[in-house]
Amino acid sequence: MAMFDEANVLIPGTDAAIPTDFVCRLSVKQYHEMAQRGIIPEDAQVELLDGWVVPKMIKKPAHSAVTELVRWAVERILRGEWFTRCQEPVTLATSEPEPDIAVIRGRRRDYLDHHPGPDEVALIVEVADVTLRRDRTTKKRLYAESGIAVYWIVNLVDRRIEVYGDPSGSGASRDYTVRRDFGVTDTVPLVIKGEQAGEIAVEMILPEAATKGTEAGDA
Repeated sequence: MAMFDEANVLIPGTDAAIPTDFVCRLSVKQYHEMAQRGIIPEDAQVELLDGWVVPKMIKKPAHSAVTELVRWAVERILRGEWFTRCQEPVTLATSEPEPDIAVIRGRRRDYLDHHPGPDEVALIVEVADVTLRRDRTTKKRLYAESGIAVYWIVNLVDRRIEVYGDPSGSGASRDYTVRRDFGVTDTVPLVIKGEQAGEIAVEMILPEAATKGTEAGDA
């Protein structure tokens, strides 16, 4: 049986995960059509990353709790034309990830016929325990390539928030050029379209109990 690590990479020494003679990557349109036809069930725990249908990790209690704490903290600050979505799709050029939190422009009823695209997203947040490597590599690259201005990783392993910004470059070489880490005694600025809307105390969303049972080896 094939074994994978948390980044969905085949572990050496295990069976081949995919056929060696033919591999089909999906476009976002094909992914949507498969979902509409029921080929991909509505409740399937998967997301499309760079053309691959990737299984989502089972959420630990701390992950779920911290996701709600982040959403609560962000929503207390947001005003006017912005709102949050939790673990719902965002449509990118070759991907449709379902980030833990996304700050979206407009009103919820604006998205009855489509998922938000990059121009409608101000911030994406991923809460990371066993997904830390994937969030720092595949997802960070996809969000930077799509021009998402600010990307947070709420790192439960090291108890900090990693804030990435200023995506620069072109194509596959595009990446965030700025990274700042905020520990539990810090406050992290909430920046929406280049303007600081407020600040959040890290200890409000990373309580001590959130990391009990999270091992550094999960990284």
